[in-house]
Amino acid sequence: MENNTQNTLLEIRRTALLKAPIQKVWDAVATSEGIAAWFMPNDFQPILGYEFQLNAGPFGMSPCKVTELDPPNRLSFRWGKDWTIVFELTEKEGQTEFTLIHSGWDADKVTEFGQPHQAVRETMDKGWVGIVQKLVTFVEG
Repeated sequence: MENNTQNTLLEIRRTALLKAPIQKVWDAVATSEGIAAWFMPNDFQPILGYEFQLNAGPFGMSPCKVTELDPPNRLSFRWGKDWTIVFELTEKEGQTEFTLIHSGWDADKVTEFGQPHQAVRETMDKGWVGIVQKLVTFVEG
């Protein structure tokens, strides 16, 4: 009998409070130019179901698809074959709380490049700290 239980690894979650109105933060996380400024070059468009690519540098072009779009509060997209990225925005007295959620981790899976999820998750967990800081700098700068 096959064992279908996934060895799910914890999602990555990063939250930051930005000294900026929600629309400004939304423009930074839900436009192609905005995303390129703090994350990766891309051909994103804020359209539900839109298929786009993130330019992951040495890893090449990474296929993505917009799965949820609720301006200016929530954007979600599939990244590669396994991952889901969510950007959540909440207005807090003239500031904006930004939460990033990176899910779809499975200890039994490897990425398109043959790297085990477990190893990549640890790298990405650290990486998102700097990436979210770049967003804060970009929006508040």
